[in-house]
Amino acid sequence: AMASAESIQKQIGQDSVLPLAGCAIAVKDNVHVHGWGLTCGSKILEGYRALFDAGAVKFLRDAGAVFIGRTNMDEFGMGSSTEHSAYGRTLHPIDPSLVAGGSSGGSAVAVATGAAHAALGSDTGGSVRQPAAFNGLVGLKPTYGSVSRYGLAAFASSFDQIGVIARCVEDAEAVFDVVAQPDDRDATCTGHQPPDFIRPLEKTRIAVAAECFSPSVQPEVAAAVQRAAAVLSKIRRVEKLSLPYMRLSTAVNYTIANAEAATNLARYDGMRYGNAAANHSTYAEMLTANRSSGFGREVRRRILLGTSILLDADGRGLLAKARETRLSITRQFESFFKEYDLLLTPTTPTTAFPAGQKKHDPVEMYLSDLFTTPANVTGYPAINVPFGKDEGGRPIGVQLMAQPHHEQLLFQAARLLEKSV
Repeated sequence: AMASAESIQKQIGQDSVLPLAGCAIAVKDNVHVHGWGLTCGSKILEGYRALFDAGAVKFLRDAGAVFIGRTNMDEFGMGSSTEHSAYGRTLHPIDPSLVAGGSSGGSAVAVATGAAHAALGSDTGGSVRQPAAFNGLVGLKPTYGSVSRYGLAAFASSFDQIGVIARCVEDAEAVFDVVAQPDDRDATCTGHQPPDFIRPLEKTRIAVAAECFSPSVQPEVAAAVQRAAAVLSKIRRVEKLSLPYMRLSTAVNYTIANAEAATNLARYDGMRYGNAAANHSTYAEMLTANRSSGFGREVRRRILLGTSILLDADGRGLLAKARETRLSITRQFESFFKEYDLLLTPTTPTTAFPAGQKKHDPVEMYLSDLFTTPANVTGYPAINVPFGKDEGGRPIGVQLMAQPHHEQLLFQAARLLEKSV
């Protein structure tokens, strides 16, 4: 996948020390690139241009990467299919009638079609890994805080993480090594902090979630997980465990994320950000007109849900319960990773689905994130690895999850699965 970049590096000469010299990178439309338009897939930001480079963009630019363009996304990252983009949905490169995944669907297709060597996306509940799975690509959601969020338009600040989509594990690792640096402009960013000890791959303790084989999981996806477990079992026995608290992660993610989104998106009022609606005598009238016309249906739905949750946040409401549950889930994963090093699951319950199938059923759409949300709730790293196709030729992805800052272990295990197919 990096062949053309390597040829460019040869033309530059062996003295070049830029690790990504000439590599073409596509950038999701919620990550700032100086001078470029930035819309977050929303009409409310039409005409806005970025005044600076995001932290990850700066690090890539310093490493010699070349930015080739913006990629489509669900509005403000709220969706799993890019059907909620104000500019139309992204078409799946195998079959245009299928969704390409979301919210980073455009980034995935840019890589899948060969337009870019790699792409930046953002992952709040699976928005890098799910489209990577739908398009047969590697998708990495790093440890929370390892990649700067400076210059990433906020959706849900305690979940958002810039991630990488690439054609192979080696490419994803190369980009991650560049972007995972400390950034003083993001108070939560520490950069990648390799642990003092990572268990050798041949001694890793691996578990597969029993929930992978529930009726809600497409049989071909479950079979792919079974085959991946068989590959990993050649180096170490894979144990099957039930992790019932995984299912709570999706509800926790959407509860807290919507509350945070309602707060983060309050800045789009036509005065600070957004295009001011004309002919209104009061701020309230302008605010109502601007947000009603500028935000799409899904964003309005989530703002209303989030506002409702916040109004009940008196210490006894839904938000307090979600936060308590999030802490409990994190502690349960901490306990799990004291016994195991890797967790294997599907990335998505199904392969890419037809456009329109879930657009008007938000709960069904949200359940696309069933296996991806735990990594966002806990802040742990996770990676999608392409692992075969279903009978219709649609790619299947499996997911590996590890402890914080154990990305190198994820890359090692992912390469093993990659080689097997």
